[in-house]
Amino acid sequence: MKVKFCLLSTLYLIPLFSHGSNQVGGNNWEKEMDLFFGEYIVSPLAAILFWPIPGIEMPLVVAWLLGGALFFTLRMRFVNIRLFKHAIDLVRGKYDDPEQVGEVSHFQALTTALSATVGLGNIAGVAIAIGTGGPGATFWMMLVGFLGMSSKFTECVLGQKYRKIRKDGRIMGGAMHYLSQGLKEKKLAGLGGFLAGLFCLLCIGGSLGGGNSFQVVQSLDMIKTVLPFLAEYPWAYGLLMAVLVGLVILGGIKSIARVASFVVPLMCGLYLLACLFILGTHFGEIPDAFGLIINQAFSPDAAFGGFLGVLIIGVKRAVFSNEAGIGSAAIAHSAAKVKNPVEEGVVALLEPFIDTIVVCTMTALVIIITGAYLDPVNAELISKNQGGALTSAAMGGVIPWFPNILAVAVFLFAFSTMISWSYYGERCWVYLFGDGSSLSYKFLFLLFTFLGSVITATNILDFSDLMILGMAFPNILGLLILSGSVRKDLDFYIKSLHKL
Repeated sequence: MKVKFCLLSTLYLIPLFSHGSNQVGGNNWEKEMDLFFGEYIVSPLAAILFWPIPGIEMPLVVAWLLGGALFFTLRMRFVNIRLFKHAIDLVRGKYDDPEQVGEVSHFQALTTALSATVGLGNIAGVAIAIGTGGPGATFWMMLVGFLGMSSKFTECVLGQKYRKIRKDGRIMGGAMHYLSQGLKEKKLAGLGGFLAGLFCLLCIGGSLGGGNSFQVVQSLDMIKTVLPFLAEYPWAYGLLMAVLVGLVILGGIKSIARVASFVVPLMCGLYLLACLFILGTHFGEIPDAFGLIINQAFSPDAAFGGFLGVLIIGVKRAVFSNEAGIGSAAIAHSAAKVKNPVEEGVVALLEPFIDTIVVCTMTALVIIITGAYLDPVNAELISKNQGGALTSAAMGGVIPWFPNILAVAVFLFAFSTMISWSYYGERCWVYLFGDGSSLSYKFLFLLFTFLGSVITATNILDFSDLMILGMAFPNILGLLILSGSVRKDLDFYIKSLHKL
């Protein structure tokens, strides 16, 4: 009955959105919703998250993320460097034990989490960062990616350590569990319960926005350049996405992991091959591009408010891309089969490296070397934050037929990100409302998938950024309190490796 009602509701909505601005009052509802989001949700949230810290004038959320990542890197004694090779061995299956309790392998957990992080943040987000902040934003994205490896390690160790295994074999884990249970062990049960609830609310908002509607609208903007008819019928794309995502997410984490373990390597390989070809044909320009990145990263004359403005853009886009410090990946990694929770933390630290240091940097180099961000023809794309279309224009200038291939890659990027974020949001929803509520969240998620194709208002999309950035506050506070136990577990694990 619920399925029938959902389908009938969607079919009823299709004519309403089919011609958007061509119908009488077609955009009025969107403008009213945009004003509501802007005045009552986006502005208050932005005032808190981007409150400038007196003296340094750095936004609170930027200082919180950077400070936390630097602290974890030092606290774990540069685990992002020391255990990098070991992380690759774990993903290769060198230490796999099929008898261990869990729902997915190291590789599947990594690809599930990567499918949520390697997405339009790498294609559209990087282009937006360079278009608005200049090449210097790339440096701060890379730095946040490097330091974020330690944040990701810390949160995924705790995700494994405090996960719950139910009688039916299902795994329940993530930031909400280590915030509530971990802080309870520290005699901070009240604080832990509050932080866990806040994290869940923010994660649900992030899953519906940044992990869903944002993916639909950004991928649609790019695909419309290849399939122009979607500009007139955007709802068709939203409906297609809703159907395809629905087929996967109704199968749970095992279904998501199977799809992700196939789609993620495929789309990464396809995209990186194109980047490598472009960079290979412009090999001599790469040193100058890196020089420009470093010079503009610290230049007081850089775009968007000079040095601090570029830093803010770089951090914001890096976090939106690799999600280090916000706690989302701990949900996926908690389901992995491990002998020791530290194993999964080591595997997880590869995510920011792959996502930001490799994929985002290659995208940035392509955009800088081709000069697409300076071309007046692309000025409108930059002003409207159509990052996917800007990257497509950069690649199309070198490989004329590649925008068609990129359209497929963008679709896969968006699709894989959405199925993983649906799992993150569903776990948080179930934590708050119980197992019986799972199906209602999935239908809500699919509704937002459809709405993402017809909602283009700026404030609604800004809401996506703020929800995901906001997750860092409860998560990093909990990580700071629990970091001592993670360090002890890490030291013990390293000693055990030496005995092998």
